[in-house]
Amino acid sequence: MAVEVKRRENESIGGLLRRFTRKIQRSKIMIEARGRQYRERSKSEFKKRKEALKRIAWQKDMDKLRKLGKIE
Repeated sequence: MAVEVKRRENESIGGLLRRFTRKIQRSKIMIEARGRQYRERSKSEFKKRKEALKRIAWQKDMDKLRKLGKIE
């Protein structure tokens, strides 16, 4: 979403800048940008698979220790 502001005749740079910032605030671009700033990226298929394999290995180790009576 692009916001465009053209300088009016006899308008100062300060006035143009104020109009631009107001237009940005009204369009909610800044809110959306700040929300994206801290958003967590989705994990790749490789990382998901790797984590799943780690969970499975950990579960097998825990089952083995339970059978041996080392943990409850």
